[in-house]
Amino acid sequence: MYRKRFDDMNCSIARALDEVGEWWTLLIVRECTQGTTRFDEFQRQLGIARNILTARLERLIELEIIERYPLAKRANTFGYRLTAKGTDLCPTLVALMQWGDRWLATNGEAPISLVEDVSGQPIEPMVIRGPNGGGLTFQEIRYAPGPGATETTSKTIESRNQRVLGSDAER
Repeated sequence: MYRKRFDDMNCSIARALDEVGEWWTLLIVRECTQGTTRFDEFQRQLGIARNILTARLERLIELEIIERYPLAKRANTFGYRLTAKGTDLCPTLVALMQWGDRWLATNGEAPISLVEDVSGQPIEPMVIRGPNGGGLTFQEIRYAPGPGATETTSKTIESRNQRVLGSDAER
């Protein structure tokens, strides 16, 4: 089956999905955040076929999301770890986890709780915050063209704001 690419879309979400939108990708990144480093560990933890795992790891290396490094105690064996680009996906994983805990958890009970290591206190839910620190919904956020916006992007933003926020007279 042919998979559409989003290279021609002036949209950061579409471009990000080109890199990490396939489910095995984020599960491999999740495994890295849980300390998994070796090919056999990824395969065992995920139950993924060797050929698929090999292809996904190579793609993640190509995208500079993970890196391969030699394992000190194992000759001719490599481990895998997140790069800075990969580490920056952690908030995305936490947001997905929290969404899943809220909407999909069996009996409404989260399987894992995230707590700060030092204090042992639960982490706060991921929230989009405004300048005053309060949480915002998508209906409270106005889009504005960024430095990379094209004319088409600017029109899309204007249309979005009109549909979601309404006209200035309505507010």
